[in-house]
Amino acid sequence: MASPQGLAPATRTLLTLAAFVVTLAGLHAAGGFLAPIMLAAVLVIICHPLRIPLERRGWKPWMATTAVIVTVYLILAILVAMLVFAGIRFADLIGDYSDELQTSLADLTDWLASLGVNEDTASTITSEINPSQVVDAATSVASTVLSIAGSFFFVLAYVIFMGVDAARYDRGRPVFLATKSDILDRATIFNRGVRSYFVVSATFGAIVAVIDGLALYWLGVPAAVVWAILAFVTNFIPNIGFVIGLIPPALLAFVVGGWQLALGVVVVYCLVNVTLQVMVQPRFVSDAVNITLTLSFVSVVFWTFIIGPLGAILAVPMTLLTRAMLLQKSGTNAFYFWISGETGPKEPSSPDDAVPEGPVPVIDGGPSAVPDDSPPTAAEAPA
Repeated sequence: MASPQGLAPATRTLLTLAAFVVTLAGLHAAGGFLAPIMLAAVLVIICHPLRIPLERRGWKPWMATTAVIVTVYLILAILVAMLVFAGIRFADLIGDYSDELQTSLADLTDWLASLGVNEDTASTITSEINPSQVVDAATSVASTVLSIAGSFFFVLAYVIFMGVDAARYDRGRPVFLATKSDILDRATIFNRGVRSYFVVSATFGAIVAVIDGLALYWLGVPAAVVWAILAFVTNFIPNIGFVIGLIPPALLAFVVGGWQLALGVVVVYCLVNVTLQVMVQPRFVSDAVNITLTLSFVSVVFWTFIIGPLGAILAVPMTLLTRAMLLQKSGTNAFYFWISGETGPKEPSSPDDAVPEGPVPVIDGGPSAVPDDSPPTAAEAPA
């Protein structure tokens, strides 16, 4: 049966899904252009509060804006330096331990055969981690890093423009607060969520990196600093980041110390990273940005597919932006806003605060249950 709008509900659903698919296809096609813009916006949002205390101290607006831009550049420089150092060191490790890796794989094949595993099956298993496969994986990672670095200069330019515009938007907020309060409130919630998410991720990332680095150094795994950097960076990938950070040090531990050392690395990562990154941190993230644990996990896969490798790091901010643009705390979308993890209406603190269900009772003699103590009018006065 057709709806009052002239379209059956099933037709409207199909049209909505079709529009959704077309939108996602457009975002996927523009991923190389969209990801650097979003990265620059996130960095400016994180550093923008720095201008507030500076202006209170008497700094001119252009000086405070310059300080924000310089801070963003410093963050980018530190991240790039860590990634370059880790990449060069990792390439050296592949060359230094290629012979040991081949020997370890031969020993692994013999061990599997002694357990009764078919020789062809054992060879297939070990062939997946031979030196050439490791080199191919490293090359793939390097190409991804280079593609991100290729967008680095665009990010630098975007940061300048966004840093200047952010100061302008601050001055315009009091002017439009009365007429555009809903839009401004959504922007405020989004900005606060982005800052909270990256503060939580950076804090836990630093803790995990220090613990992992010290543990790997104590176990005797080479290049513990490289794996600590990798642990810090992958901590910005919700839920599955620790798996990405575990594979290289575990593989290297297997090469230099056998399966016993590799098992020790896996145990350390499971105790530290799983406890902090998978069990504790998502709880803080969901509380800080008000999104469900399931949504934060699914967003990683979704946004990585849509905008590329940076989507894994920008998954939560992109999800927050989508929610801010499409959903509202009140009105017809309030339920879906609550489903995504945002807090809903507060429960009454006592039975007296609860809103009664059903129609309001009407007292005989008038619509109000409150007695009227005002003096009678001339028309109501007795004769």
